Amino acid sequence: MSAREELIKKYAEDLKEKCGVTPNMDLLTKVTIGCGPSIYNADASTVAGTQQSELDTVKNNFLIKKLGLADSPALDKAIADVMEKYGKSNKHKYRAVVYYLLTLHFKKESVYK
Repeated sequence: MSAREELIKKYAEDLKEKCGVTPNMDLLTKVTIGCGPSIYNADASTVAGTQQSELDTVKNNFLIKKLGLADSPALDKAIADVMEKYGKSNKHKYRAVVYYLLTLHFKKESVYK
């Protein structure tokens, strides 16, 4: 099993155990690939849910640039909802899992087709 496959398996477990979501493995794989090499970097592979600069990065680089959404309070609300769902006490929020949940929230799966 490749390093990426190992990570995807770990992300799927997080989605099931911490978020109560049964992942679409095809979409999770595409979202993970879309994260690029950041998934292999310990710092870049996670989202610090309490750092505003990190949340701004998710909003600007993922929601606006990648998913093509217009900036609005709905984006901040969605990020807050995902952080809540993932668990505020959970320190390791994987970027691929956060992006996967946001992709589902905004029904933007077509971006990864």
